[in-house]
Amino acid sequence: MTDTPRPAPIPPPDRHQIEHLNAIHGLEGEARHPGPGGRIFHRIQILIAKLLSRQREFNAAVVDHINRNDRVATDAHEASARALDWTQQTIDGAIDELRRYQEALIARDRRNELAVAAVMHSQEELRASLASLQQAAQNLKREVSRLAETGVVVSQLASGGIAAPVAANQLDALDSHKYVGFEDRYRGSSEDIRQRVSEYLPLFSGARDVLDVGCGRGEFLSLLREQGISARGIDVNAAMVDVCRQQRLDVSEADALPYLRAQPDGSIGGLFAAQVVEHLEPRYLTAMLDTAFDKLRPGSTIILETINPACWFAFFESYIRDITHVRPIHPDTLSYLLVATGFQQVDIRYRAPYPEHDKLQRLAPRATLGDAVDTLNANVDRINRLLFTWLDYAAIGRRP
Repeated sequence: MTDTPRPAPIPPPDRHQIEHLNAIHGLEGEARHPGPGGRIFHRIQILIAKLLSRQREFNAAVVDHINRNDRVATDAHEASARALDWTQQTIDGAIDELRRYQEALIARDRRNELAVAAVMHSQEELRASLASLQQAAQNLKREVSRLAETGVVVSQLASGGIAAPVAANQLDALDSHKYVGFEDRYRGSSEDIRQRVSEYLPLFSGARDVLDVGCGRGEFLSLLREQGISARGIDVNAAMVDVCRQQRLDVSEADALPYLRAQPDGSIGGLFAAQVVEHLEPRYLTAMLDTAFDKLRPGSTIILETINPACWFAFFESYIRDITHVRPIHPDTLSYLLVATGFQQVDIRYRAPYPEHDKLQRLAPRATLGDAVDTLNANVDRINRLLFTWLDYAAIGRRP
C-alpha cells in the first residue's frame, strides 16, 4: 500500500493581470487633442464608443466578474492554506502523541518483563528451597527411624546437657537432599532426563539383570521397567534412593566398587552409568571397570555417559558448576580405558548437540572476497568445533 500524494497548493491569482484589465477595459479616452484635428478625433472616438457600447458593457462585466472571482479565489486560497496548515499541525501533533504513547508502552513492557523475570527467579528460588526442605524432612525422618531401630537415640542428657555424638556419615546423609535439589534445578526435570536417556533403551533390548550405577532419581530404571527389562540401581545419595523407592524401584544405597565386588561373576546382564564417571578418581574408575568386566555376562553392554569436556561450553557451563565433580574425562580417554580393560566394539556416541542457532554463523560467500571468505569460514568452523560441539557423550562397549 502506497501513500496518497498530497495535492499541490492552489496558486494565488495573478494580481498584475487583473490590475491591467481594470486599467484598459474602458474604450473612451480621457485626454483631448487641441485644434481641429483633436475635435475630429474626439468625435470619431465618441462615434466608435457608441458603436461599441455593447462591447464596453461586456468588457466591464468581464472585468467586474474577474474582480469578484479574484476576491473569492483569494479568500478561498487563504482559507485553503489555513486549512492545510491546521491539518498538518493536527497530523504532526497526533504523530507526536502516538510516538510518545508507543515509547510509553515500550517502557512499560520492559518494566513488566523485568518484573516477570524477577518473579520467575524468585519462584525458582522458592521452589528449590521448598524441594530442599522436603528432602531434608524426609531424610531427617529416615535417619531418626534408623537411629531408633539401631538403639542409638540422640537425646539431651539431663545432668550435663551434653548431646550424644552423631557419626559424620549420618550428617552427610542429612545433607544429601541438597544434591537432589541441585539435580532438579540444573540437570533438568525427570521428564527431560527420561527423554534424553531413552535412546539407550535399544542397546539393552533382550537383556536382564541390568545394573544402573548412580541411578539418581530413577529415570532410566523406570524406562527399563516399562520395557519389561529387569533392572536394579545403586546410588550413594540416600535422598536419591528414597526418591527411587517412592516409585517402587529396586534401588540400594551403596558405593559402586564394593557393590560390584560383592556380586557373583557373570551375574550382571548390562551396566549403565550416566553422569557418574566424572565423580570418580582415576584409580577408582579403573578398578570399577576391571570389576565390572568380571561381573558382566559375555555379550552384555556397558554404557558410560558423561559430560564432554572437549566442548568448552559444556565444560564451563556444566562441568565446573557441580562441586562433586572430580575430573573431566576426554572421550578418547574413556574409550581407551574400556578397550584396555578388555571390552570390545567400543564406540563413542555423542548426544545433546549444541543448538545450531546459537553457534557462530558462517559468512555467505562473495565472489569478490575469494580466499578471504574461505579462510574466515574455516576459522569459524574451528572455533565452533572447540566451543559449540556436543555437550555429552557416551562410551559404549560390549563384554566379549
